[in-house]
Amino acid sequence: MMMDRSLDAREPDRPVTDRPGQGRALSVLSERQWSFLRSRYELTPREVQIADLACQGLRNSRIAESLHIQPATVQVHIRNIYRKIKVKGKINMLLKFLGEAK
Repeated sequence: MMMDRSLDAREPDRPVTDRPGQGRALSVLSERQWSFLRSRYELTPREVQIADLACQGLRNSRIAESLHIQPATVQVHIRNIYRKIKVKGKINMLLKFLGEAK
């Protein structure tokens, strides 16, 4: 997951997925790649966070649990990500991100 220090300060209990030994999956993309995609598609920090977890294969309910938000809120973010990047599913989102990340 993108390690944005400003997010850590505001969300101290946010799951950290790119630290070894934390019992969580590693991010599919690097911080630099997420930064590029965030800028390219005008994604919010929360959208990047949710996209990263979704690209790791987590279901919406697990993402919601990890971030302490409602599953419906995750679905709204996912829908907004799909609209911004013009895809219709998580696999297509992952493939697009992998293809475009520099």
